[in-house]
Amino acid sequence: MALGFFALAIFLFLTLDPDVSPSSTASASAASSEGVEVQITYGSVIKLMHEKTKFRLHSHDVPYGSGSGQQSVTGFPTVDDANSYWIVRPEPGTSAKQGDTIKSGTIVRFQHMRTRKWLHSHLHASPISGNLEVSCFGGENDSDTGDYWRLFIEGSGKTWKQDQKIRLQHVDTLGYLHSHDKKYSRIAGGQQEVCGVREKRADNIWLAAEGVYLPVTESKQVE
Repeated sequence: MALGFFALAIFLFLTLDPDVSPSSTASASAASSEGVEVQITYGSVIKLMHEKTKFRLHSHDVPYGSGSGQQSVTGFPTVDDANSYWIVRPEPGTSAKQGDTIKSGTIVRFQHMRTRKWLHSHLHASPISGNLEVSCFGGENDSDTGDYWRLFIEGSGKTWKQDQKIRLQHVDTLGYLHSHDKKYSRIAGGQQEVCGVREKRADNIWLAAEGVYLPVTESKQVE
């Protein structure tokens, strides 16, 4: 796990703003293991854990065999998987910048670290349950409103923190990012379906788990 965090720190050093050093990203990722409260900031590379099943949000260069045919998104059963990392990005055209904290109600995007595509949804039916399909789509400079997710923090918190329960509601379809114990038997065997569901349910709660969390660069922090 430590080697994985170090590799991510090097990735951030090579691809993100020059003001962020490997030492600062590594210390941010280590903070949670020391019991320090960690805030999620734009530019952080995280894994999203499904609260009920503990599977991680995952994607890979495998298209759906039905629906949109876009890159599939699943829930992955183990922690040590490089295809479960997502870069937290702001909505384009806003003043948000790398290192800013994220308030409840904010629109965010998630870029799959390995394939560079965006967490996406639309009205196509998901393969197993027939709910709203969730896919990965687009590219580095190719993103649309189908990639927009509104963050809602469960409880009294105002800014997003690690291990805090959240919901992610898709802006276009109003479906909540959702998973359940329905698993694929082929291609992604043993992995769970991830889909969108318009109702609030226990199965659409997620938490930010492992990752490299960039330090806060705002002049003021909102608790």
